[in-house]
Amino acid sequence: QVQLVESGGGLVQAGGSLRLSCAASGSIFSINHMGWYRQAPGKQRELVADVSSGGNTDYADSVKGRFTISRDNAENTVYLQMNSLKPEDTAIYYCYYRHLGTAAWGQGTRVTVSS
Repeated sequence: QVQLVESGGGLVQAGGSLRLSCAASGSIFSINHMGWYRQAPGKQRELVADVSSGGNTDYADSVKGRFTISRDNAENTVYLQMNSLKPEDTAIYYCYYRHLGTAAWGQGTRVTVSS
């Protein structure tokens, strides 16, 4: 079992920045992917960013150039630095851990961007 604890959400004005953190604990395999999905009201959950344990990253087109995902393998923690935030980034952000066919999810952290 893997447990994920997120932090860092909040309310910010458009153009501002936030940093999300997600710490994993439990039965963690060294080879894995961690990242973030988000779900806005009335919309489907979408992938925001992913980072492998080897450091390879992937981003949604809508956040490229504005968001940066990183991780600390020693601390089993993943970060999402969000800059130049837009009102359309408003959503609940969910951290995930994925190893082969298994996945774990965080409880979600709310990000609200005011115009």
